[in-house]
Parts: sequence; C-alpha cells; structure tokens
Amino acid sequence: MRFLNSLLLLVLTCVCSLFAATDDAAPAPMTVRHREGSVHGFLVLSTMDGVTIADGDLIQSVRRDEITARTVFHFKDGSLQDETAVFSQGRTFHLISYHQVQKGPSFPHPMDLSAVTATGQVTIHTTDDKGKDTVTTDHVDLPPDLANGMIPILMKNIGPGVSSMKVPLLVAAPKPRIVHLAISAQGEEPFSLAGGSRKATHYLIKIEIGGVAGALAPYVGKQPPDDDIWIMGGDLPAFVKSETLSYMGGPMWRTELTSPVWPKAAADQK
Repeated sequence: MRFLNSLLLLVLTCVCSLFAATDDAAPAPMTVRHREGSVHGFLVLSTMDGVTIADGDLIQSVRRDEITARTVFHFKDGSLQDETAVFSQGRTFHLISYHQVQKGPSFPHPMDLSAVTATGQVTIHTTDDKGKDTVTTDHVDLPPDLANGMIPILMKNIGPGVSSMKVPLLVAAPKPRIVHLAISAQGEEPFSLAGGSRKATHYLIKIEIGGVAGALAPYVGKQPPDDDIWIMGGDLPAFVKSETLSYMGGPMWRTELTSPVWPKAAADQK
C-alpha cells in the first residue's frame, strides 16, 4: 500500500515509500483493476538490520472517485515523514496532488514538497545546514500518471503476465524534475503468516534519471540504489514489504505491515 507505497519521494524517497505497464516497459497509464476504498492500516519502519525506528499509519478516505491516501511515520527520535497523495480512479489512476514532509533528526535536510498535476506547480521548502529556509516554486510538465505516493497501489493493479514496466516520478534534486522508475519482476519468494506459508512477488525498482545527468550519475556517485517491493498476488493483491531509499545519500529503510500488541497486564486480566 505505501506504503509505500515509498518509495519509496522528495529526494527519491517515495519510492515508500511502485504503474502502468507493457512487456516492453513503455510508460502508459495504469488501468484500474482493483478499486481502492477506505482503510486504516498500521506500518512499521525499520533499518535494514531490523531495528525499529518509527511506527506508521496508512489512512485512506474516499469521496466518489477521488481517493486521499496518507502515510505518516512518527520516529522514535521525534522526526516525521508525512506523505499524502490525492488521486482519481476512473478507468485509469490519475494523480491530482501530492504533498510530502520530512523533518527532524533523521533527516539532515528537512524538506516540504507539494505538487498539483493540473497546474504543474511544484513548491519546495528546504532548510540548509545553517537553518536557513528556502522556498522555491517552479512549473513542471507533470504527467497525470505520476507514481508519487501511489507506488504500492499501482503495483497491486499490474496485469497478469506483465513482468516489467516504467512509471514517472517527481523528485527534488534539488530542483524538481521527472525521472522514471523501471520495475521488473524477480519471481516469487516465500514468507510466513501466523505459521502458514505464503508467497509474494518480488519487484526490483531502478531509478532512471535520464539525459546527461543520468549518464554521469553512476560515475559521480549520484545514482540512487535500487529499491525493492513485495506484493502478494491473488484475487485481491496486497502490499507485504518494501525496502527503499530514505533520502538522497541516506540509508535504506524497510516498511512492513504490523498489528497491535496489547499490554501483558491487560491480557492477564481476562
């Protein structure tokens, strides 16, 4: 779901917190195969070593064909990552607006990014190492099939037999630009659920910067690492896990579903 849909975002973290697709990876709007509804899910964010760093909520509300999907993580160190995507789901998915905030000790360069697809207006609020705030507004030709804040949602709608695809993503690096996510299926992997055996499809996500910058990125240490997401298939596909870049130059973080844990004292009273 975000959980990432998460990858993953601002500085390539949306990723994610994953799409339109054809077998030759040509970009195209993602057809709505599974309509989104109201939901409140619980998430956990951890390091790649399995250390929990934040608890999160996925909250979706529906107004006719318009969905507001918000994913928010509250970090143990007081940091905040808050991502909201508003989109429509007619025949295809269409991003209407996007907003993401990253601030606190976990983010060396706090950022607030907002975009409106119809107008192409992108506003970025950043804070530098000396605490100086900068607000810039740019116009960018934003395609309606942007994946920001929707990656897991889009991936649940991948058609049968599709093994690769590309989707556009808005990033701030530091000026806003459009990159593409090249997604490819890596096969099924097993996982357990309450002792039972299940399988999820593992997808690899490569960020394609494009142009001269993209060609030089691997040689100047600016090529972001690959992201990963796992989606369980079936009649109603479900997000299982993602491993995405936290921010440009930052560590990889893992997002997973979680469930409430009741205090032991409360359980003993029953």
